Amino acid sequence: MEFVDLKAQYRHVGARVDARIQKVLEHQRFILGPEVGELEERLASRVGARHCISCASGTDALLLALMALDVGRDEADGPDEVITTPFTFFATGEMITLAGARPVFVDVEPVGFNLDPEKIEAAITPRTRAILPVSLYGQTAEMDAINAIAARHGLAVIEDAAQSFGALYRGRHSGNLSTVGCSSFFPSKPLGCYGDGGACFTNDDALAVAMLELRNHGQEGRYRHTRIGINGRLDTLQAAVLLAKLDYFDEELTARAEIADRYTALLQNAVRTPRVLPDRTCVWAQYTIEVEDRAAVETLLKGAEIPTAVHYPVPLHLQPVYAELAGEMGWGRGSFPVAEHAAKQVLSLPMHPYLKPPEIEKVAEAVKQSAGHRAQSSEEPTAVRG
Repeated sequence: MEFVDLKAQYRHVGARVDARIQKVLEHQRFILGPEVGELEERLASRVGARHCISCASGTDALLLALMALDVGRDEADGPDEVITTPFTFFATGEMITLAGARPVFVDVEPVGFNLDPEKIEAAITPRTRAILPVSLYGQTAEMDAINAIAARHGLAVIEDAAQSFGALYRGRHSGNLSTVGCSSFFPSKPLGCYGDGGACFTNDDALAVAMLELRNHGQEGRYRHTRIGINGRLDTLQAAVLLAKLDYFDEELTARAEIADRYTALLQNAVRTPRVLPDRTCVWAQYTIEVEDRAAVETLLKGAEIPTAVHYPVPLHLQPVYAELAGEMGWGRGSFPVAEHAAKQVLSLPMHPYLKPPEIEKVAEAVKQSAGHRAQSSEEPTAVRG
């Protein structure tokens, strides 16, 4: 059993992928070839944004957004501040730091583990420039509340939609819910290429021009550099792969939702299962349960040849590289209790559109057996979240 089965997907979509790649090999325009523009048009149309700027990775997408918004360090006043979550992949905080700014962490809410709007305003200071929520595990954060806070304080909002491309929030698409939306097309994502890839979405014409130039060494035109940028272009071959996979994306999202529903039905009353809020959809980048004794569950599932993953075991404020920042800000263990609790208990199960019913049942049965084993050992009831 595969945690994410790209081989099974390729057997389904391979002919179209091969045809798209062959066209690139024939025209030989490997950098910013026609497929890049075609992809940007299709992605922008899908999310309803005026602009899509493709780039080399989801990480680059975050950096491009921050750079376009001129978030960084002022020589006189020091670093700008960006409010974000400590419960995310490292790139979220990393790009804030790389841009020259300071990440300011705020705890997450306990249902979707996304940034808690009720805790944001207390973290805003005169140096705050932006709020960067993460749409974790495939479900968006509470974007309307976050946008309202940002509007009151004159701040930009950058949605880290690396895991949620294709999800809806109150009928609107993730990626087009804020000042800039940033997504990733890493191979294991619901829409993934065969390497790194990403995109930025915005309805702001000036920001779109800035990100377009920044991704290509700050060029306004050939050999005319008006900004300090990066080499953040999406390869044409990766654009070709994504165009082929887009043709099957809705079909795969339906399959993911059906698999998630089946997992939830089978696992009810055994472990804490993920919950999708009624005003949004989830693309199930991961199916993540919560368990009390994660190491024991991982061991039992491994014995049954079931792969698992933990997203994410160490919150950002406890990462070694942020020790100095944590000291300055007064953060330590216990500072963000919901994020820290989640980091100890989350466990992601195999999730991809090609999971077969017997595989789903095998995973669920193994999880239930591990839960029963723990209950017998501890003689304590298992709590259920959703």
